[in-house]
Order: sequence, then structure tokens, then C-alpha cells
Amino acid sequence: MLDKTRLRNPELFKKIVTPEKAAELILDGMNVGVAGFTPSGYPKKTTLALAEAIKNGKKCRINIWSGASVGPEIEEALAAVGGIAGRMPYYAASNKSMRKGINANDIAYVDQHLSHFGQQVDYGFFGDVDVAIVEAAAITKDGDFILGTGVGNLPMFVKHAKHIIVEVNTTISLDMEGMHDIYLCEKPPFRKEIPIYHVGDRVGSPYVKCGLDRIDCIVESDIVDHVRNLAAPDAASIKVAENLVDFLEHEQRHGRLPKDQMLPIQSGVGSIANAVLLGLEKSRFENLEMYSEILQDAVFKLIKSGKIKAASGCAFTPSPTVREMFEKEPQLYNRRIVLRPLDISNSPEVIRRLGVISLNTPIEFDIYGQANSTHIMGNSMMNGIGGSGDYMRNGYLTIFTSPSTGGGGKISKVVPMVTHADHTEHDTMVFITEQGVADVRGLPPIKRAKLIINKCAHPDFRAQLNDYLEYSIKNFPGHEPVTLTRAFEMHEQFRKTGSMKL
Repeated sequence: MLDKTRLRNPELFKKIVTPEKAAELILDGMNVGVAGFTPSGYPKKTTLALAEAIKNGKKCRINIWSGASVGPEIEEALAAVGGIAGRMPYYAASNKSMRKGINANDIAYVDQHLSHFGQQVDYGFFGDVDVAIVEAAAITKDGDFILGTGVGNLPMFVKHAKHIIVEVNTTISLDMEGMHDIYLCEKPPFRKEIPIYHVGDRVGSPYVKCGLDRIDCIVESDIVDHVRNLAAPDAASIKVAENLVDFLEHEQRHGRLPKDQMLPIQSGVGSIANAVLLGLEKSRFENLEMYSEILQDAVFKLIKSGKIKAASGCAFTPSPTVREMFEKEPQLYNRRIVLRPLDISNSPEVIRRLGVISLNTPIEFDIYGQANSTHIMGNSMMNGIGGSGDYMRNGYLTIFTSPSTGGGGKISKVVPMVTHADHTEHDTMVFITEQGVADVRGLPPIKRAKLIINKCAHPDFRAQLNDYLEYSIKNFPGHEPVTLTRAFEMHEQFRKTGSMKL
């Protein structure tokens, strides 16, 4: 039950309604901004009630705006009943009905760099925020919000929302209070620098500002975030991590990284990224810092072991392991972690100032250094680009880590030409697989291609890739020789047989 520790002004109790009543505020064609980032800190009860109402005949298709992907209580539940007309700026493939709707063009999905979306909402580029749905641990006496594990773009949605629904989730630890740092930039021409000069700097408020009068209704919730423990690292991921540590030590020895303090690290999402981070635990690096968007299980383990002294993100994943660790020692993590709005965690300005080392995992990358993070075979959306572009274009070092193969060894992650380019050769510096490291900084295209093939590709595919390169050089000479027909043949081979071996 909600009590005065959760609702800290008596007037707030008068605003409590059922999820069904709250869902009545959401009408056909509305733009609805939801809290959360990945399946962390997102609302659940109201959207489940809305999905049930649509199933029972309510005509309502809405545009869902968020920070990144959110849980199945929003994306899966509403997509399954045809309740989503549009989606921005990111979604993840785990929500199957959403993925099906996007790839069938039944859902109008706009894939965006995550640092762009919040400020473009602020500029009014996409229309009004008709409803904002908040998930909060508590509401202060002034009507401001203490958030849970995910911030996302919620502060911007609240700033502009015509109507505000607040789900107060009693499963969120009140020890989250004080972890957040909510800072909103001014619009041009009045924008100033974001005054973050160190990972742990706090420059805003612990609360999302709102006010009692702007809250339309409050829904009590007790549904935990839909997050599972990540898979244990496999042999390939462990070797990738070892190669990464060797490369970073090499950069230190050559004076390209500070000797006494490693630069802040950013990491993408998923089991491979998590495994790579865990590899740092056995390294000689100490007093590490993270400046990232999502803080996964490995970050909590590295904080516990003393390897990470400060971590800044937009959210952390409350997997069962992380929840247990936080509940046992909340103050340890509250002191070390800062959670920020998405346009601050992913700000190009701050990323460049701090000198962030960016680590991301692509679907595939090609011999010239272009990477595909979003599309399977060039046309089927797997997941959005997320924040990888924000960090890869602005990082001090931009590193792609990946196993060299997929599909049980049938598919090469290194291809002649990516079927969809999210990151061009202009933005990539280093590629690391379990096979080795390709540092392509300062190399022209053909040298870059030879290095990527011979250092990163699996031996089963190297001859085929080298043959493609030599054929292209001989028959289609130029600055960056390509043979569209041969690249097409390899991709068609995979499409028909599930193998890229010709």
C-alpha cells in the first residue's frame, strides 16, 4: 500500500486511481512519453490496462516515445493488440510483436541517435507530448519525482506533457533517492556548456521537477522490471576481453592513454558487452570510471570488487543479481553511481571532454571498417542504433568488440560489405574479435581491409575475404575497391542456406 514514505504530501492521496481510470486519459493518436531506459524504470500498470481496453474494443493507436527499449508491459502488450502507430527513438528485438509490426511497416518506426531525441522533443520537432507516464519510487511534498533505475528522456517528457500519470512502484527501493542528477539544457541561443568535468560530478537535482498541480493521477504498482540475469561469458567473449585488455595496456605503454588513470569507459548492451567488461576485473587497471548510457551487471561486480570508483549512466539493469547486490549494500552503489537524463549521458560535448573509450558490439562489420548495428541482411530491423553512434563518433577511442562468427560458425561477422551501414569507416578506429586486434587508425582503405581480414576474421573465412579483396583490386581498382556482384553472392548464399561459405 502507498503510504507517506512514498507520497510525501497528503494531497497526493486524493489523486490515486485505478490503472483502468488512468488509461482513460490516453486517446487515439496521442504522443505518449514513457519513463525508463531498456527494461529499467518503465511504467507497467497503465499500459497493460490500455492494452486490455483496446482488446475489448477501445479505438486507440498511439505513438510511444521513450529513452530506449522498454519492457513487454508496454511494447509487447500494446503492439500485440495493434495499439502502437509509431515508435521513437529505439526498440529492441526482444519485444517480438513490436519487431513484427515494424518490419511489416504497420508501426512507423523512426530510428534515431539517442542523444538527439530529447532535445528535438524540446524543440517541438515532433509535436506535443500529450501524456507522460512516470514510474517513481516516491513523490516529494512539492510534487517532484524520485525515480527508480532508469531516467531516459522522462525529464523532457514531464517538462512538456499536457497530462501526467505517475505510477508509484512499491518494489523500488527508497535507497534510490539521491542517485539521480537531473539536468536540463537551455534551448539555443541560450545554451551553455554542460558543467560535467569528472564522471561523478553532480550538476542538477536529485528529483524530476513537476509540481503537485500538474499531476493528473497516481497509480499504485508492484510489478518489477522485466530483466533477467545475463548469460555467463563464453570462450570467445573471454578471449575478446583479453585482447581488449592487451590493447589498452599497449596504448598506455606507448603514451596514448594516461598511465596513472584509465580514461572513462562506455559499454553497449548485451551478454558480449557485459563479458568484455568483466574481463577488466582480472586486469591491472585500478580506479576505473564508466561514463555510459546503461550500467549492466558487470559494473556492479566491478564496483563491489573495488575496480570501478565512479559510474555515470542513464539507467542500470535491475537483474535479480543486481537487485540482490543493491539491497545488501545500497549506500555503496548510491555513492558510486550517478543516473542522468539521456541527452546528458550521451552528450557529444561531455563524451569528448572526458575522453570516453567507447566499446560497442555490431551485428557485422566489413573489411573497410563500416559497421552494421541495426539490420539483419540489410532490410529487417533487429534493434535501433541506440547510443552507439553518439559514443563512436565522439569517443577518444572507438572500439568494436565481437566474436568473429555467428550461427554456430556458419556466419562470418566480418563481411565484404555491410548490408546496412550505421557507422562508416570515418568513425571507427579499432576492431577486436577473439582472433585478434585490428587498429585501423590512419590507414588507407586497402591496408585497413587487409588488417581487418587477417587480424579479426575467423580462419575459415579469411581466404574467401582475401579473394574478394584481391578480385576487387584487380577488376575494379580505385581508392576503395568493391565488387557489388560478389558481395551480393555471399549475402544471397547466406539468405538461401544459412551459411556464408561459398
